[in-house]
Amino acid sequence: MTGVVVGPDGLARCPWGAGSSPDYVAYHDEEWGRPLRGDAELFERVSLEAFQSGLSWLTILRKRPAFRVAFAGFDPAKVADFDVDDEARLLADAGIVRNRAKVAATIANARAVLALDEPLTDLLWSFAPDPPRPAPVTTADVAAVTPESTAMAKALKAKGFRFVGPTTAYALMQATGMVNDHLAGCAFRG
Repeated sequence: MTGVVVGPDGLARCPWGAGSSPDYVAYHDEEWGRPLRGDAELFERVSLEAFQSGLSWLTILRKRPAFRVAFAGFDPAKVADFDVDDEARLLADAGIVRNRAKVAATIANARAVLALDEPLTDLLWSFAPDPPRPAPVTTADVAAVTPESTAMAKALKAKGFRFVGPTTAYALMQATGMVNDHLAGCAFRG
């Protein structure tokens, strides 16, 4: 249970983004918690959060460029057209996480995106809490699951998405700024 940590540059950050790795610092400072919209952009985040399940986020960050190449820039229409040869290619690609269930889920999720009756952006952002919650003061104040993330996961599963449980949905909400879980006092809270 810690609050913000002041980094070597004199800026207060959430403890996980305070210098354990340059990759984490950059992700914390430049992406995490910033509002993100766009179906391809959000499809990428849904996919990466699913691949992260059970692994370190740092592993995913470091493999992100290879994921983008392997999954055609996370263009849902292109990924939805992947076939068994593409699955075999992905499972042989050491640049990404080679998990058969997660690869299949990503392809299925691309097809689910295309089958939506509304843009993915609108669907996902409909679960953002309104009004926003107060800033967490310590890491103990940061939830892992919320009623909104549980509802999002349920809605996504009903629409054919896989690997989108409530915890993964909440991590997606945090990463894409649907919720702002930068701690109070973090220079990047915004």
